[in-house]
Amino acid sequence: MKILIFYASYGGGHLHAAQSIYDFIDANYNNMDIELIDCMKYVNKTIEKVTTTAYQEMAKKAPWVWGRIYSDSQKGPLAHISSRSNKIMAIKLLKLLREKKPDLIISTHPFGSQMCSYLKRKGKIYAKIATIMTDFSPHDQWLVGNDFTDYYFVAHDKMKQYLLSKNIPETKIFATGIPISNKFSQKYDKYALLKKFELSEEKQTILFFGGGEFGLGKTKTLQIFENFVTSNHNIQMVAIAGKNPKMQEGFEEIVKKHNKLDDIKILSYTNQVPELMYISDLVVTKPGGLTTSESLASCLPMIIINPIPGQEEENAEFLESNGIAIWIRKSDDSKIIIENLLSNNEKLQSMRKNTNILAKPLSTQNICKILLDN
Repeated sequence: MKILIFYASYGGGHLHAAQSIYDFIDANYNNMDIELIDCMKYVNKTIEKVTTTAYQEMAKKAPWVWGRIYSDSQKGPLAHISSRSNKIMAIKLLKLLREKKPDLIISTHPFGSQMCSYLKRKGKIYAKIATIMTDFSPHDQWLVGNDFTDYYFVAHDKMKQYLLSKNIPETKIFATGIPISNKFSQKYDKYALLKKFELSEEKQTILFFGGGEFGLGKTKTLQIFENFVTSNHNIQMVAIAGKNPKMQEGFEEIVKKHNKLDDIKILSYTNQVPELMYISDLVVTKPGGLTTSESLASCLPMIIINPIPGQEEENAEFLESNGIAIWIRKSDDSKIIIENLLSNNEKLQSMRKNTNILAKPLSTQNICKILLDN
């Protein structure tokens, strides 16, 4: 079977979800010819570069602008422009599809799904199309061309109900969760990992994602980080700065200032997120679809910081309403919120228990079974 997996470079979650599917099929299925392709880059490298740069700059410097675009693209002129431009780009994608002749197309970004469903409607391609929605709230851009999409994979049952309300047949919709690496369903030796990261068995471990893809809200992030560093509770932290050297410098200055070198470990990039989540008691992060799915699979209560207006704010509201997360908003006194949570072990345990409502640690495996085991 020939399988194409399409993603687009608007945030890392689309690629990571696509990569998880690719890796699982590659490791567990024989006679599968799989390719992972950035469909936007293939269609037009210039457009892809301009649009991804614009997204990054908006998300970083004027997130409210992105929030407005996100909201308006559900309906009205922007939705029509998006649909028309995807039809034009689809013609370019057709060259690739005719060359590769896929039996199945899996897309983790709405643009890929839209282009392929348009081509299918026009009788240009006949492959099965699977759309994987990579957020915890629905957006109608994912549903463009749904008559010609064969599968929808969503994060949870409430999203499934939303798709049903849009008259999408139930036979097409699967609440499997967002694809994550199978490393998040593995068991590890907790004590060996604590020793490896030079952490104590006697303290609560806080995992702090501070870099984010675009380094959002540096001042607020550092303030929240310092609130944890200066807490009187028996905690230790692993802070991940990501590809953000300024954030890392800020972390290091705060740790040095309060003489907490023994209790705080600062990392730039790490490929050991599954292991770090396994040994942690609480995660502080932006609520992107992928990180959220990984945290849920690791049974981690969440403190949410700096969500991008639009899909991430919707994710934050959803997680907070389900008793899994606390969202620290700009106007909040973060020190009081953090102290109250760290003082309330019953609340933390309740949040951890609530992760079971939404956790889908076998999401990738289940998606692949539905697509390939029939």
